[in-house]
Amino acid sequence: MDLFEEIVKMRRTGQRAALATIVHTNGSIPSYESSRMLVREDGSIAGTIGGGCVEAEVWAAAKEVMQNESPRKMVFNLNNEAKYDNGLICGGTLEVFVEPILPQPIIYLFGGGHVSMAVAKAASAAGFGVGVVDDREAFANKERFPMAHEIYTSYEDAFEKLHPNASSYLIIVTRGHKEDMHVLAWAVRTEARYVGMIGSKRKVLSVYKALENDGFKPEEFERVYAPMGLEIGALSPEEIAISIAAELVAVRRNAPDAAHKKLRYEARPALTER
Repeated sequence: MDLFEEIVKMRRTGQRAALATIVHTNGSIPSYESSRMLVREDGSIAGTIGGGCVEAEVWAAAKEVMQNESPRKMVFNLNNEAKYDNGLICGGTLEVFVEPILPQPIIYLFGGGHVSMAVAKAASAAGFGVGVVDDREAFANKERFPMAHEIYTSYEDAFEKLHPNASSYLIIVTRGHKEDMHVLAWAVRTEARYVGMIGSKRKVLSVYKALENDGFKPEEFERVYAPMGLEIGALSPEEIAISIAAELVAVRRNAPDAAHKKLRYEARPALTER
């Protein structure tokens, strides 16, 4: 199996993995420099870096690398570690670099207005793929969103065809409360990495309350970033887009600032009062 072809295939289908590569050797080892092993999210592997306890430890580390989305270098002093004396290793030093293989993160903009256009530009520049959904063809088209890989002119069509996963970021910037509610009702029950909705705190509360009346539970909104965007005093569509794009990057990189949504949710006690 060609590991690089497999990596391309996995990224296209939204799957995560970790690639372990021997980057330095010294002495006698059970493999050779540049040997590679691909560890998939389900634990299956392709390729090898020599087998034995070293490979088992790298496999375990690969799972953490995928979870944390951060690379790691591992050094094995095979001469001095008794646990590596398993018949496969004659001694030496082995360095293995384990890096995450992640699908491209994709934002799906629900609403094709001025803020969405600005967000699409900022997020695309930051490495995100772009999809646009709006029930008005005049707002969801290639002229307005030349960077978009996917464009839908029906919310229902998008709900049916999209299958959000850990690389999906759903951004709700529709033209009104009704559309916001419609999209949010679908979004909170997906596996998207990020669900964000624009609007004032008053608007957000009213949307949550209306959905509660339709049978949604308050805890279903705990994962929602709303009002979305980092607090930078943004006013113009371009400034708002920068604040939203910054929040997307913070979530993608597991930055501490990404946890500020919890403070917002504490400010909504009325949702659990009857």
